[in-house]
Amino acid sequence: MSRMSPEKARELRDGGRRRTSAFTPQPGLRKHRELRFHPGLPQQVEEARKLLAGLPDMSVDAGLTPASLSLWYNINDYTFEGIVTALKRQGFRLENGPRARIARALIFFCEETQLRNLHGSQRLIKKSNDIYSKAWEHHPHGDHDDTPPELRQDK
Repeated sequence: MSRMSPEKARELRDGGRRRTSAFTPQPGLRKHRELRFHPGLPQQVEEARKLLAGLPDMSVDAGLTPASLSLWYNINDYTFEGIVTALKRQGFRLENGPRARIARALIFFCEETQLRNLHGSQRLIKKSNDIYSKAWEHHPHGDHDDTPPELRQDK
């Protein structure tokens, strides 16, 4: 009988999805975010779960706390800012302490920056090398000295 590795056990436990924290660097397009609701309104968590689970390519699971949900999505399809804005327009109240607001703002910024970098105009790498080479040709460098050789000698 073979022994199960810790990685395999975690994979089975998480249903193939790796559980990560909202602050763990997530360099790929697939994101895992923790959406925290106002603790005084537990019924909103289940309503939001049903609403978000109906979206295509969105995975929703119970969060780390009773007043939270874990979301998995691709940032080409959804952004955390878009999800939060849509839920607020529907009347959902999220946790609104200073720490929660800062965490959301940081996630909004990171995803916006990643999307801008993914879909922004791409530089032509080969052309940039030519540009630097031509600029270097016109730049005085090395032992370049405009003084005539006869005046450069020490007497």
